[in-house]
Amino acid sequence: MRIRPAMTVVSLATLVCVSVIPAAAQAAGRDTSGATTFSNVVVDGGKDIVLGLTTRTTVTLTWTATDPDGVAASWAYLWHGSDTDAADGRLPVYPPAGTCTVSPADPAVSTCRVSFAVNARDLHRNALAGTWKVLAEAQDDGDDWTAVDVAGTASVKRYAKVTVNASPEPVKKGRTVTVTGRLTRANWESGTYTGYAGRPVALQFRKKGSTAYTTLKTVTSGSSGTLRTTVKAGADGYYRFRFAGTTTTGPSTAAGDFVDVR
Repeated sequence: MRIRPAMTVVSLATLVCVSVIPAAAQAAGRDTSGATTFSNVVVDGGKDIVLGLTTRTTVTLTWTATDPDGVAASWAYLWHGSDTDAADGRLPVYPPAGTCTVSPADPAVSTCRVSFAVNARDLHRNALAGTWKVLAEAQDDGDDWTAVDVAGTASVKRYAKVTVNASPEPVKKGRTVTVTGRLTRANWESGTYTGYAGRPVALQFRKKGSTAYTTLKTVTSGSSGTLRTTVKAGADGYYRFRFAGTTTTGPSTAAGDFVDVR
């Protein structure tokens, strides 16, 4: 379902939208007789939107709207689902006002941006993690409307945590070091962090005095997200687990756990 706020021109260079749905736009329905094109659609600088259980963040959406008749108004928002009429999620829930600036070099081109708050508490289903689409619309100076349901995409992901513990400490050189931990991620439905099973997690080591970690092996998380493996003690240093993330879950890296080898 589209939401069309009216846009009020405040100068020749700047357009500001207000959250009012004009009668003309309502009557227009899904009219796409305009010739506006959308490009350079970027959500939050191209970064993933990673949300824990109580995350509050601000997301900025930018785009370029181009129309041979000039752009009178344009706005955009994120939506999730099979199509806009059956969308099961929208960010923001109530699209706020946005701002567009007409290019001084070409009056057909406007660069637009809108920033809005995102609260993880508004996401109540884990299925909302993944790819979201950007809906972009515009009204040109001839009052024609253009709507593009998928002008761009963004990734909304669940926050992950990974822990590590290496023992014994200290350990004799050549003896076995057991490294354990757990991989969990935000469960938006239960309001807790729950185990993330069957995921590859890298065990990494940084020798004392070095600044770089190297990957020793890959461990697969167990049924409740548990991690366990062994290595031979060779030198003093730090062990950590590193999870690269998935299409629905953000990355996570544990702080290194130091083991003294004697």
